Amino acid sequence: MKIAVYGKSFSKEAKPFIENLYQELGEVEVVVYEELNAFLVEHCDINLSFPTFSNHEDLARLAPKFLITIGGDGTILDAATFVRKENIPILGINTGRLGFLANVSKEEIPMAIQSLLAGRFKINNRRLLSMESTSSQHIEPRFALNEVTVSRKDTTSMITVHTYINDEYLNSYWADGLIVATPTGSTGYSLSCGGPIIMPGSENFVITPIAPHNLNVRPFVIPNNYTITLKVETREKEFLTSLDSRIYAFDEEVEITLQCADFQIQLVQTDVQDFPTTLRNKLLWGLDRRN
Repeated sequence: MKIAVYGKSFSKEAKPFIENLYQELGEVEVVVYEELNAFLVEHCDINLSFPTFSNHEDLARLAPKFLITIGGDGTILDAATFVRKENIPILGINTGRLGFLANVSKEEIPMAIQSLLAGRFKINNRRLLSMESTSSQHIEPRFALNEVTVSRKDTTSMITVHTYINDEYLNSYWADGLIVATPTGSTGYSLSCGGPIIMPGSENFVITPIAPHNLNVRPFVIPNNYTITLKVETREKEFLTSLDSRIYAFDEEVEITLQCADFQIQLVQTDVQDFPTTLRNKLLWGLDRRN
């Protein structure tokens, strides 16, 4: 079995847990992201040399059975841009903070890896948003696992986001921006802006305004087989568009079209993971004395 390991920068406190991960992998054939490999060489007492990958093409050529990420949710979002359509399941180990996607804690590494190697896991398929635009910029990849957001640029003034669903006018949002999130992204930026939590596997997207000027505007859940078109008005003639953590500046006349992508990202759920438990732990549910 071949397993890829992805991560970027780490604190020194994460060192023993990374070493523990490699000990648990034992005789498994391991390939490592080149930035992580540089960290291993400099800081960890592993004394092993690993083949490395640096981009999507490398990973596709190496064809690992699984990809393990070390970091937080942002690390999984980055890893998705390496995996793309290759159907390589991702297991996230959380050395960051909150961690809804990377929800295997550092202490649970041995149990999670044992479950993975023994085949005691489930695959959760996660929908993505695909973006097209009238911009001439080369944008690759053009998908987001969490959300696509349009927001103001170089101004404190609101923007207006004219929003259409299946070419039918929905609303003009006067706001700092607008988020279109997947169920996976519903626990991210959208949640911070008052959006609902959507159970993974739900066939929906949610449209969530950022600090809307119209106080009666609320997040709106729609089927994910709809097409969303966004047209932005702004005083600065440019606005920002982010696909997860990847940010681009577009001219005001650019139109954005969002649809459900034609592929999914696979996340591994081992014996030590489930979504309700993650919600309770991360959002501190159930701390009421009455429970």
